Amino acid sequence: MTSSTKGHVSREQRGAIMLIGLDRVAKRNAFNMEMLNQLSLAYGEFERNDQARVAVVFAHGDHFTAGLDLADAGPTLKDGWKLPPGGYDPWGLFVGPRVSKPVIVAAQGYCLTLGIELMLASDINLCASNARFAHLEVQRGIFAFGGATLRLHQIAGWGNAMRWLLTGDEFDAHEACRMGLVQEVMAPEDLLPAALRLAQHVADRAPLGIRATLESARQAVLEGESAAAHALPQLVRRVIESDDASEGLSALQERRAADFKGR
Repeated sequence: MTSSTKGHVSREQRGAIMLIGLDRVAKRNAFNMEMLNQLSLAYGEFERNDQARVAVVFAHGDHFTAGLDLADAGPTLKDGWKLPPGGYDPWGLFVGPRVSKPVIVAAQGYCLTLGIELMLASDINLCASNARFAHLEVQRGIFAFGGATLRLHQIAGWGNAMRWLLTGDEFDAHEACRMGLVQEVMAPEDLLPAALRLAQHVADRAPLGIRATLESARQAVLEGESAAAHALPQLVRRVIESDDASEGLSALQERRAADFKGR
């Protein structure tokens, strides 16, 4: 961990899990351009790493993130963020490629603005009981432009989303869970261990099946149910013809745990 105000995104691999850590503790992990670019590069490393099946995004220090550092990043973002070479888009806003493997977010303390939107672009979210959320943008003369206007109402319903997006008010972990932004709330000391256990649980499943699940579900959201349904037969054929599918059937017949290779 570093206390530098410049910022850093740590990477650590534990078996099939890649830990990606926000580390600008001196600024409550607020995203400046250095942090944005480093997170993008970390996602790119995760995507290209065949050994890493699941990513866990967490934060060093007491807070997940204070959101976007407008003073540093605002002028650049005004003209559009260009991902660094090899980077992937953590927010999935069509400015670059998006990872095809699951991302789990574990948030504690303050999780503001861009941090909420990072969770909205992820697949499973956990938070500590001390987590505090807010979309403060409308209090700063702007609006949420990192994906909240596209996604929060999809998971929380229109009224719930507008209650927080139009006021910038703070809400707590239990409200986040009630709305569906997070799936589990736990004590701060249990947060990262729980995220790692869940990540391992997912990593033990068939990687091709996991990717196909994400691909189909995302297509349904982005293109509609009809387009996703039309694409299902080819997707199913691709997965059923894999070695992993054969291994899954053999493991079932032999009453043993499957050993999936992602092939």
